[in-house]
Amino acid sequence: MASDTLAAGSPRTDAEISGLDALEIAGREKAPSRLRQVWSATWPKLAALALAVALWQAVVWTGWKDPWALPGPVVVFEDLGHYLASPALWHGLATTARRAAVGFAAAVAVGLLLGLAVARVKVLRAALGSMITALQTMPSIAWFPLAILLFQLSEQAIFFVVVLGAAPSVANGVIHGVDYVPPLLVRAGRNLGARGLNLYRYVIAPAALPAIVAGLKQGWAFAWRSLMAGELLVVIATRTSIGAQLTYARELSEAPRLMAIMIVILVVGLLVDAAFGAADKAIRRRWGVLDQAGN
Repeated sequence: MASDTLAAGSPRTDAEISGLDALEIAGREKAPSRLRQVWSATWPKLAALALAVALWQAVVWTGWKDPWALPGPVVVFEDLGHYLASPALWHGLATTARRAAVGFAAAVAVGLLLGLAVARVKVLRAALGSMITALQTMPSIAWFPLAILLFQLSEQAIFFVVVLGAAPSVANGVIHGVDYVPPLLVRAGRNLGARGLNLYRYVIAPAALPAIVAGLKQGWAFAWRSLMAGELLVVIATRTSIGAQLTYARELSEAPRLMAIMIVILVVGLLVDAAFGAADKAIRRRWGVLDQAGN
């Protein structure tokens, strides 16, 4: 009787399983198109932008500040169009981008090495662990008096502050990522023959990658903020930059140009954030925590 019941129950179980598989396959077949995915990710940003512009215009209409101090969106976007066609923007953007790339690359190298060393050596953890967090919380602008004393008004002063501003965030991302690697995974890697650098390359680094990417993203934010502060303070006459142009616009009371430059800085930040977002989504998809539809 028990065997008959089991035999009778088996077809129903198989049917239920096959039904669930059919539902999953059907859900994948009905995944939204690429264009629809892009639109679903874009329209909230456009709505937020429209709301911000509307609030900006409403504040201008209240007469809270004179138009020379707070111009309206129409005036600013007209000046932005002229600014985008000006060679000065692209020369300044090239200088700023080079400084950002060099400074952030150096900060990543320092942060990765420091983070790995602190995460795996107990003596360094005890000596430097809290110091790294303290350096991360220290405002970047506070480093500039020392940087100017050491390097005067030069590229080296900006580079010094960018590295100090970004490296602690990268190091903390590495430390937290390594700390949360399951010990069982490390033991399994060692049992399979992974030792030394191979253990880091094939086991620890892939497992800690999400936290490392988060640290890199935060490090970039600190680097970009430090760079903008540096270019506002350290103006090198022979090398135009976005920060220097922002300073000139403020000194000449060119409010439309000043706000146009601020919009350019914001757009650069959004583009870099989108790049980090794409990297994070690729990692989550590879780890199986993001379905093919990108949800």
